[in-house]
Order: sequence, then structure tokens, then C-alpha cells
Amino acid sequence: MKVSPGKQKGLQAVSNSRGVIAAAAMDQRGSLRSAIAKDKGIDKKAVTDQMMIEFKEAVTRILTPHASAILLDPEYGLPASKVRAKNAGLLLAYEKTGYDNTIPGRLPDLLDDYSVHRIVAAGADCVKILLYYTPLDPAKINEVKHAWVERIGAECVAADVPFFLELVGYEEGVDEKGIEYARKKPDVVAKSMEEFSKPQYDVDILKVEVPINMAFVKGAKSSKGESAYTRDEAKEYFRRAAAAAKKPFIYLSAGVSNDNFKEKQELAKRARIFRAFSAGAPPGRTACPSMPSRA
Repeated sequence: MKVSPGKQKGLQAVSNSRGVIAAAAMDQRGSLRSAIAKDKGIDKKAVTDQMMIEFKEAVTRILTPHASAILLDPEYGLPASKVRAKNAGLLLAYEKTGYDNTIPGRLPDLLDDYSVHRIVAAGADCVKILLYYTPLDPAKINEVKHAWVERIGAECVAADVPFFLELVGYEEGVDEKGIEYARKKPDVVAKSMEEFSKPQYDVDILKVEVPINMAFVKGAKSSKGESAYTRDEAKEYFRRAAAAAKKPFIYLSAGVSNDNFKEKQELAKRARIFRAFSAGAPPGRTACPSMPSRA
């Protein structure tokens, strides 16, 4: 894969001396505000911007000496970016947190007062976008998302900065942690990886979900009893997703327990497609750096 000088420089900045991206993620906003409120026993609205900033500063100060990079947001994370360890590069999120649930499709939006140029000016080595995406949605909805990613990719090319695209699957009206969605998840993940590997998006690194739900793998320690796939079928879904990707990729932990997280890693390794895992954990859970990626 040919990489421009600026994109290569950005990827090197968020990698360690072995070329491994071992980044800590702290770009949560809405979910972090809820977690702080729950921990303090206060209303979510009582969590101030300053509390958010101070939390991100503390996490950054503590974790970045052990990480190659930190993923933050411009809204509350810029002060934290100033206290990161000298060895740590910086990824900045470009999207608004959450989505408008009054209209179908979980359509994305960008921060009003930022552009890729401004994110780079704020010190970012790489730009990250989160997109809720499923091939199960009507073509009209997905065409909007395709064009949206194309515009961001073009911005990143113009600025010569790496573009990390994080994909989160879903299905409207279905419990995404239930067995019905678990059966559809392998296709959702693989087809999403295939779509955004296409050259018109100019994505450099994909951040994607594991293509199976360990809670529904027969015989898994994380099993809830019901099964959607055997271990051999689960391994094949890992292989299918990896084969669909034409870009380097990192698997997300999705905030599961440490035991579940380790079991997913082991299954991926047994499938012989192991590339990378990233754990951006909410407060109260241990965050683990990513493992070596194809980048």
C-alpha cells in the first residue's frame, strides 16, 4: 500500500519504535458524562465541562507514558493533549458525539467549528471518525453516509493526514446485544469492511467490531446458553471479515469484560488472521493498548 509522506509521518507519530499502534482511547463524550454522573450519584446535567476536562487530563497523564498515542476529542480533550507523554502521538475525533434519534439511519454529523485543517492545527497527527453503519439500511440512507465519508477522506488527502474510520454496526428496532443481531453481525461487519476499503473513501486505517458476539459462541466462557455459531463457524467469520478488508484494520473491544475481551483475542489468533485489538474502556474497566496491526 502506497502511503504519502504526510500520512506516513502521522502513522509513525502514533506508533511505537516497533511500528505498533498502541493507543489509548479517551474520546468518549456523552457516554463518559453518563458514567461520571453514575459514579458520583448525580444527574448527568450536573457533570460540568470542567469535570470532563479534568478526567481526560488525568487519564492522559497516567496512560500515555505506556502508550504510543492517545485518542481525544477537540471539545474536552485539547487541554489533556498538552499533558500527554512526549512519546505519545495524538489522534483527534472529528465527529459530534451520538446521533439524531428523531430520524432513521443514525446519520452522522461533524463538529460545527472544526475542519480537518483545524484539527491538524490543534496538534493532531491523525484524524478519526466514528460512523454508525449497516448494509441492512436502505440505499438512500447509506448513500448519504458514503458521500459523507468521501468528503472527509478528501479533506484528509488535501491535508496529507491519516484517516482512521471507526465503524459501529446496528439494526433499527433490534437488540444489538441479542441473538437475533448476533446472527446478522458477521455480514454487517464483513460488508462494512469491504465497502470502506474502496479507494474513493481514502481511509487509511479501519477500526471495526469483532464479527461475532462471544456471548453466543457455543462452548465459550462468555456464553449465555443460546448459541448463534460454533467455534469453528466463529473462526470462519473472522477469516471472512479479514478477507473483505483491503485496508489495515483494528478490532474494537466494544467495552466488554476483560475475560470476554481475552477470549475474543484468542479466537482471532486461532483463526490465524489476528491483526490488532483496541480497548477504549469506560471508567471502572481496564483499558488495554492495541496489539500489532497490519499498518
